[in-house]
Amino acid sequence: MKDRYTSVEEQNAVVDELLSALAERDARIAELERASAELQSAQKAVQLAAKVTLASLRVHALLLLRPKLGVLRQYAPRPIRLPRKHLVTGPPQASLKISVVTPSLNQAAYLERTIRSVIEQNYSNLEYIVQDGGSRDGSADIIRKYAPSLTRWESAKDTGQAQAINRGLQHSNGEIMAYLNSDDFFLPGALAYVAEYFSRYPDVDAVYGHRIVVDENDREVGRWVLPPHDDEVLSWVDYLPQESFFWRRSIWERAGGRMDESFQFAIDWDLILRFRDAGAKFVRLPRFLAAFRVHSQQKTSAQMEDIGLREVDRLRRRCHGRAVSHVEAMNAAVPYLIRHIVCDRLMRLRGMVDTLLHRSSRVC
Repeated sequence: MKDRYTSVEEQNAVVDELLSALAERDARIAELERASAELQSAQKAVQLAAKVTLASLRVHALLLLRPKLGVLRQYAPRPIRLPRKHLVTGPPQASLKISVVTPSLNQAAYLERTIRSVIEQNYSNLEYIVQDGGSRDGSADIIRKYAPSLTRWESAKDTGQAQAINRGLQHSNGEIMAYLNSDDFFLPGALAYVAEYFSRYPDVDAVYGHRIVVDENDREVGRWVLPPHDDEVLSWVDYLPQESFFWRRSIWERAGGRMDESFQFAIDWDLILRFRDAGAKFVRLPRFLAAFRVHSQQKTSAQMEDIGLREVDRLRRRCHGRAVSHVEAMNAAVPYLIRHIVCDRLMRLRGMVDTLLHRSSRVC
């Protein structure tokens, strides 16, 4: 009996050991399952974070690579910051006479800023004419205030901007010509810089520079950095900043000597195309020359969807002899826009470096 009893006890002990081992195994499996679940959860979190990061990078890449040309309000308003060299431009050795006309109609809110930006250039050989279209908002009083600094001014009803420019320029005789709308303004040193360039390069017929976009309060909201000039792209799109555009009287006369008064919106694009067809040599200058103002009442915003699009279509038909869709025009402009993106990023990087160096010099 003792041997049998011992045998049963041993058997029970073995069973207990097996049950204990099974329980330990089950606990281990449960622990492994929890660890596996935690690992899967962590992997999902990592994958989600990676997706969010990649999406964010894509958004930033798109923002970096998206063309700024054609976009007016690019960021929140901030003070205009110009390179220091803009503020030290002196008068050129050969002081070419520059004729500037400001056409205006009921722009009293901005007209004084425009006038001051011209006369405060302190350019000695300047011929400045303000041609008002019979404004009734107090513009005439503003013009009278600055009359001693003007070559000529008039306030008389006209048929539009083109006629106002023609009326003003017909009383001018400067070798270099330009017009500045009554809500835009020149940046410091612009006239001296342009005159110096024309003096150094007599074979150049027309020049233009980069654009700063400002709001109603003269605060910067965008920048257009232009790549080197491209004659061909002008047949498709016009990104040339009108307020920074200057030309020689000789090309003006070869191209007809007047603005086409049948245009209301695209008068500058028409003039540029006529200059090109007359054999003009254009140069994009590496400098911000003027500021373009965006505001709710400007003609650019109010009439673009109606008159402007018809005039754009008219000019494209003239260039290509057929109708051109907006998609086709933008596809043709892609190489130009890619060059713009490169120039824009390089300009912004140089600005950041210049700011850092300026800050360092002030700290040291």
